[in-house]
Amino acid sequence: MSQELIVLCLMALLQPLIMVLAGGAMNRDVGLSWNAGPRDDQPRFSKLTGRLRRCMANHVENLPLFIIAVLALELTGRGSGFTAALAWLTLAARTLYIPAYAFGWTPWRSVIFGIGLAATLLMILTALLS
Repeated sequence: MSQELIVLCLMALLQPLIMVLAGGAMNRDVGLSWNAGPRDDQPRFSKLTGRLRRCMANHVENLPLFIIAVLALELTGRGSGFTAALAWLTLAARTLYIPAYAFGWTPWRSVIFGIGLAATLLMILTALLS
């Protein structure tokens, strides 16, 4: 398995981690019965819960780009040490993004996001231009 595919699998595992963190925060805010229920009414959440929920949404929104990057590299056979390093950089950025978002590290949250996005885009460009 290529390094890029290994990182893709690890990126997928970040999603349930963020879900558990956000779910735990929601349980503290509104209780397990609301969290396990139909969620018809939106209660007021703490800042931490809101941030973790937005972090989760951000991960879901950005994961497809990374999937495209890895698939493009795998299908074209253009993976290299450079693209592997970019994949690991993306994973590091996405992992660090969780506490950065949760604890409101300004402007570092945006910087960390930008690093991960740039690494992913460079992977896509490498697949296209190599």
